Amino acid sequence: MNNEILSPAEMAEADRLTISAGPRDGIGLMRNAGAAVAAVVLAHFPAARRVHVLCGPGNNGGDGYVVARILQDSAVDVLVWASGSPKAGSDAALAVSECPVRPRPLSEFAAETGEILVDALYGAGLSKPLSGDAARAVEVATELNLPVVAVDLPSGVSGESGQILGQAFRARITVTFARKKPGHLLLPGREMCGDLVLADIGITDGIVAQLEPRTFENTPPLWLESFPVPAVDAHKYRRGHVGVFSGGPSATGAARLSALAAARSGAGAVTVLSPANGLQVNAAHLTSIMLRKADSITDVQEFIAGRRPSAFVLGPGFGVGEKTRDFALGVLAAGQRPDGRVDGLVLDADGITAFRDTPNALFEAACRPNAPALVVTPHEGEFVRLFPDIAGDKNLSKLAKARTAAERAGAIVVYKGADTVIAAPDSRAAINGNGAPWLATAGSGDVLSGIIAGFLAQGMQAFEAACAAVWIHAEAGSRFGPGLIAEDLPLALVPVLRELAEDRHGMTAE
Repeated sequence: MNNEILSPAEMAEADRLTISAGPRDGIGLMRNAGAAVAAVVLAHFPAARRVHVLCGPGNNGGDGYVVARILQDSAVDVLVWASGSPKAGSDAALAVSECPVRPRPLSEFAAETGEILVDALYGAGLSKPLSGDAARAVEVATELNLPVVAVDLPSGVSGESGQILGQAFRARITVTFARKKPGHLLLPGREMCGDLVLADIGITDGIVAQLEPRTFENTPPLWLESFPVPAVDAHKYRRGHVGVFSGGPSATGAARLSALAAARSGAGAVTVLSPANGLQVNAAHLTSIMLRKADSITDVQEFIAGRRPSAFVLGPGFGVGEKTRDFALGVLAAGQRPDGRVDGLVLDADGITAFRDTPNALFEAACRPNAPALVVTPHEGEFVRLFPDIAGDKNLSKLAKARTAAERAGAIVVYKGADTVIAAPDSRAAINGNGAPWLATAGSGDVLSGIIAGFLAQGMQAFEAACAAVWIHAEAGSRFGPGLIAEDLPLALVPVLRELAEDRHGMTAE
């Protein structure tokens, strides 16, 4: 699949396993890494007057010495600036001995406009803020606007969290190896990497599989195999039925956005569950979406018993209070039906906020046997309401926060943002990398909730449904571009869904 994401510790273990398995040794991997970086420099900057290679004392620096050697062999004017010396007998020390370019102290680093910088100082393993000569080098590169090619990850960016540790290089291109790291996809690290090149240096898929990674980049190969495509003999109820709870007469639009998105994503039937005083407003705007009164939990239970819905959306425009909590807990307590149970509840917006004082009541309901899958979709502010202690832990990355929250809640957590993280209680997590700024518009999240519910209704497992919805939602927004408003999104899903359905059919044909 090759969309596994490795933490810095997992990457180090992959190196170790590769070396122990043979025939490659540490210096062999280092030579391959350096060659990959040098090839990128030669391809992208063939007319560079001079290349400055900044080398740290570890393996990242060793890669840099290989880069310098290859560039000099290619008749490039190269200067090497070193921060410390590699440990005697290490692979990096061997790389130094093979490099004909004698290093100069990083403290003396100087460059001119138009020259190129290769950042091989620290890479993904950095755990403390850049300081001293390294921090000054960042300042020089920034002031001169030097194009930077980063080895593994721009120095100053945490490979674990994507956070900037003090200062960091802003790379034009980052060359990493075997698999991406969290810092390549989590913000602000993603913005510091520039174009990302993933190089094969001899770490096989089998080695990566031995690590049993639990973190993935959210791309179609992660969930395409379970992407719902209707059978030839399908009818509307085989494609699932989604119920979307509506707010009162002045707050009905959000539910309709969710409902239309659920229908566009393939649900065979969608019903808006409206309070009596909102029925006329909703009826005036609905055509293919059904409408039903739901003022009480008894109304909801009768709907579940009579119409056998597969999934629900609760929260968009619904309001905050006891009714919201009662409806959420009622759906989660729906129990068994003759042909199975309600498959899932997507809780967003007001549905999340309603449990800010009693989150454990929600989590306990989600963890009961036979409870429908719970998917919560908080943005940063809503995440704080449900998980204040986790949100406030500065030692946790966004990835770690989402994973910890999912385990506590017994739910799929979609921690929204430009770098949305989707996490499951079993520790699986995916980082989304195709976020679009055009989605920063009111109602966009309501559409996302509807897509998730639509996929749940069609039988996708909750983690895969959430991952697919997040990627498709972002892809549709990116393709639409400037001028996007939430009403555009359901129709903008169509070409993306069509292409995925064709890809899924192709997999079946094979």
